[in-house]
Amino acid sequence: MGGGCINQAFRLGDGTQTWFVKTNAAASIEMFEAEAQGLGALAASRTLRVPYPLCTGIAGESAFIVLEYLEMRHASAAGWRQAGELLAAMHRHGTEQFGWARDNTIGATRQCNSWDGDWVAFWREHRLGFQLAQAARNGHQGRLQVLGGQLMERFPALIDHAPRPSLLHGDLWGGNIGFGERGDPLIYDPATYFGDREADLAMTELFGGFPADFYAAYRAAWPLDPGYRVRKHLYNLYHVLNHLNLFGGGYRAQAERSMQTLLAEC
Repeated sequence: MGGGCINQAFRLGDGTQTWFVKTNAAASIEMFEAEAQGLGALAASRTLRVPYPLCTGIAGESAFIVLEYLEMRHASAAGWRQAGELLAAMHRHGTEQFGWARDNTIGATRQCNSWDGDWVAFWREHRLGFQLAQAARNGHQGRLQVLGGQLMERFPALIDHAPRPSLLHGDLWGGNIGFGERGDPLIYDPATYFGDREADLAMTELFGGFPADFYAAYRAAWPLDPGYRVRKHLYNLYHVLNHLNLFGGGYRAQAERSMQTLLAEC
C-alpha cells in the first residue's frame, strides 16, 4: 500500500483478520516504538479515533509496527465538523510541562521533546533552534541563518500568550487525517507531544488547509486567543524548515519569506 516516502506499508491478512503494517530498516525500531506510544496516548484521550498499535519489533533486517487496519471513505461536512470538535476535546488533555516522555520523529527527522515549563524556551530550543542548526549543517547558511537568529531573539514578542500544555498530534496535515466507514474522523502517523494547541491548528493550514466546517467547529468548541494569525506562521516555520532539511529545493525561499513576515510583525 501507499505508505509515504519514509516507510514501506502493507495490508496483511489471514482471511479472517486484517492488519496494517509499516516496515523500515532495523535501526528505525525506536521510531516505531515512539509512534506506538504516541498513538496509545491519543487513543487514551477517547476523542479522535486512531489505528490502535498492536506491536512493534524486528524481523531480520527490518523493523516493523503492526496497527489496527481501518477502512476509510470520503469525508463529509458532518465528518469535518466532528473532527474539529474532537480535536478541541483532545487538546483539553494536558499535563504540567511542554514536551513528551521520549523523543520521536517528525517525518524522518528526530524531534527533541525534553520537558520544559517555558513554552517560548521550548519552541526556541527544541523546535526552531534545532531545525536551524540542522539547516546550517546541511549547508544552508547566509541569509537564512541571519533571519533565523533575529527571529530567535524576538520570540517573546511573537508568542505573546500563555498556552497550557495540550496533547498534540504534532504532524496534523491533510495526509494524516481520514474518515472511517461510518464517516467518523481518524488521525494517524503522529509526532505526539504536549505543546500549544495552536501548533496543531497551524499545521492544518500549511498545505492547503482543511474545510471551513472544521475550523468553525473547533472555534465553537474552544475559541483561539488573539494573535493566532501571526503565531501560526511561527509554528509552521518549524515544518517548512524540516522540509528544507529533508528535501531542499524551494523550501529555503519559503522559510526566508516566512521569517521576513514574522520579523515585520514585531
